[in-house]
Amino acid sequence: MYQNIATKCLTGEVRISFEHLSRPYSSNGGEPKYSCTILIPKTDTVTYNDLVSALQVAYEQGVNDKWKGSRPQLRYPVIYDGDGVRPSGEAFGAECKGHWVVTASSKQQPMVVHISNTKVQLAETDIYSGMYARVTVNFFPYDNSGSRGVGCGLGNVMKTRDGEPLSGRANAESDFAGLETPTATISMGNPAMPTGFNAAQGYAPAAPTGNINPITGLPM
Repeated sequence: MYQNIATKCLTGEVRISFEHLSRPYSSNGGEPKYSCTILIPKTDTVTYNDLVSALQVAYEQGVNDKWKGSRPQLRYPVIYDGDGVRPSGEAFGAECKGHWVVTASSKQQPMVVHISNTKVQLAETDIYSGMYARVTVNFFPYDNSGSRGVGCGLGNVMKTRDGEPLSGRANAESDFAGLETPTATISMGNPAMPTGFNAAQGYAPAAPTGNINPITGLPM
């Protein structure tokens, strides 16, 4: 429960994966939505228990309202075990190990802010899979043409710190490690001035030397 809403939760610090927070994304040709996968450390029992409780409340709301008293068996779990397998039978990615996995989505774009300033939306370049955050979610029952279950609505995201990107794309630092060239240093002493340079006036003709006419500048 969060803000006295039984189906709403504020997570502890989680890691964001499969991030589509700045632009809506269509999965399998469905309606484009904003979404992200939330990786909750299994050590965070407070968040896990809060999610389970909110999920159960949403389920009972479905029984009493949308489902007219029936108690359908959920076709897919809403909270997955990252150490287990996906519905397809494939194992979850390495980043999911030791975590509970929840995917949340919304038709409306969420606010993504930084913990240091929750009033300003982050730039798209500061939002990525792999960052750490706290997230609000809201569970709800649904009935789509006889397909009944509980969904997880995405609220807003508060980035807490950076993390290793999960995009699989290498960053410049790793690509060019060891290839840096130190910037040439400039002496701050009293360097020799070029011929004809006057500190007050800039460049001026050099003083005549030898048999040169000081007026015409021509040999005498």
